[in-house]
Amino acid sequence: MSEPLFYLDDQTGLNLQGQIRKKLVENILGKIFPVGQRLPSSRKLSEQLGVSRNTVVLAYQHLIDEGYLISRERSGIYVNDSIFNSFVERAQDLSGVHQKTAAWRQRFKKRVPKEEKPSFAALNPGVLYSFMDDQYDASLFPVNEWREASRLALGVREIRQWSGGHGDSDDPMLVEEIRTKILPRRGINARPEEILITVGTQNALYLLSELLIDRQSVIAVEEPGYPDLRDLLSSKKSGVIHQPLDKDGMIVDSALNGCDIVVVTPSHQVPTAVTMSMQRRLLLLEKANQEDFLIIEDDFECESNYLGQPHPALKSLDDAQRVIYVSSLSKVLAPGIRLGFMVAPVEVINETRNLRRLILRFPALNNQRAAAFFLSLGHYDAALLRLGHIFKARWTALRDALNHYFPNSIHTSPASGGTTYWINGPEELDVTYLTGEAARHGILIEPVGNYYATRNHPRNCFRLTVTGLPENKIRPAVKSLAELVRKLTRRHLEILDKGKTNWVSGKELKQTLSGATLISKTVYGDPLTIKLFGDGNMSGIAGFAKEDCDTGKWWIEGDRWHRQWNRWSYGEAIRFYVVIDADRIKWFNDALRLIDTARIQRFG
Repeated sequence: MSEPLFYLDDQTGLNLQGQIRKKLVENILGKIFPVGQRLPSSRKLSEQLGVSRNTVVLAYQHLIDEGYLISRERSGIYVNDSIFNSFVERAQDLSGVHQKTAAWRQRFKKRVPKEEKPSFAALNPGVLYSFMDDQYDASLFPVNEWREASRLALGVREIRQWSGGHGDSDDPMLVEEIRTKILPRRGINARPEEILITVGTQNALYLLSELLIDRQSVIAVEEPGYPDLRDLLSSKKSGVIHQPLDKDGMIVDSALNGCDIVVVTPSHQVPTAVTMSMQRRLLLLEKANQEDFLIIEDDFECESNYLGQPHPALKSLDDAQRVIYVSSLSKVLAPGIRLGFMVAPVEVINETRNLRRLILRFPALNNQRAAAFFLSLGHYDAALLRLGHIFKARWTALRDALNHYFPNSIHTSPASGGTTYWINGPEELDVTYLTGEAARHGILIEPVGNYYATRNHPRNCFRLTVTGLPENKIRPAVKSLAELVRKLTRRHLEILDKGKTNWVSGKELKQTLSGATLISKTVYGDPLTIKLFGDGNMSGIAGFAKEDCDTGKWWIEGDRWHRQWNRWSYGEAIRFYVVIDADRIKWFNDALRLIDTARIQRFG
């Protein structure tokens, strides 16, 4: 058998016929198959490629219909010379002629900052665990549902409606679906003329910055906050106030006096995932009325609140028409969908629409119609419910693993949902070094320096996101990460010296701990109370509303104190050396390293 003309590539996602057509077109346009060259017969090519003859016949026939090939009776199949009639040959050969280059870098009137994302490809091409927020789990995409919506959008009647694409209007069907199905979830009541479709949230922020911000504007943003927004404002050369956060979200104080616009992510703050409290939301709206500034609300991950009912959007609480609401369908579907929307007063929507027309006219109407069908058929609600269950399980798994493996060495920013945890590690932890070392061990974590406007930011913080990591991989990933953190901070860890420390031997442990109440906190800041009963039972209560409870057993073996919860700590038996220091109890592991502490009270 002769050498085949080409080899098929099953990584393209195409079927065999599609792969053959693709390779033939590439070789024809690349002039590897010269004009007028006779190609192998369908029988011969099928033998070379190891496919059925019918597959080759269909591929040849398709390319004959499209004009790439020509069939000559009793002669065979040839490359059609007319396929190159539309190609313009270069007017002259400029080789050897010195041309002065255009020096493009000197001609740019504005330099746009590059996205600062750590690159780990060279460190660990075979990543085991990725906690990066840009890792999308493609298995979560509703493939069949989106195919159905896309098929309906490609119906003859639908094509006649969207294919013209005249003017600057959005698909009225999508606008109506957003108005009646998405916005009511956030408590927002809007008219169709108050809604504009965008190419995602970033496009909305860009349009609003062009419309509302100039050099004289003063804008308040969250610190830490969204890096692309900071870069966008930097390009406008406007005055920027970097407003700090606390457990209730952006701090509202006199620093906001004199602002023109305040930009917030109240549902799950980017990047800390803190949810703005209801009291803080009302305070911000009151401040906006007093100081006459506008609010841009980026409703990031608005639906994913797992520990309570989600607060209504700022837009729904705004009676003075000061809030512009932006959101995105990508958070539920996939980043590649690139469809979002804006809700604002009619005057704002009209001006923004005019500006959008100059940039891209409108987002592709066929995609808008597909998204409209996706919503109208209930697929959006179903996808939202499914993702809610999956991400809640992953987020809870991460929460439990952090509390189990990092009980005394980290704490997290308060969060009630979403897909992210903001981790505050030991003060001596160098996260820049940790990031590289973790990557070499197959764990990708996100350093947080790029979320701060200045270099004066915490060096011991990092971010973990579960959008791309399955639930069953979270515990082993956190366990490995905890071991690495302890290794990097071992010089600062308290080590039990059994010869010098007042550690409690087995004979004293039962008498000392029977009837004791232990007061502590979880890594996520909730109060934790444990009662140790004299009969070896124990009970635990965690949470400000005592919402998380468990029971278990404790006992003594040799010089070790053992405990085993029914549900907490994965229901596994764990043993410790114990040190009593005044009213504090300290637990040390087998390696004699401090694991956790609590305050001791007596209840009987």
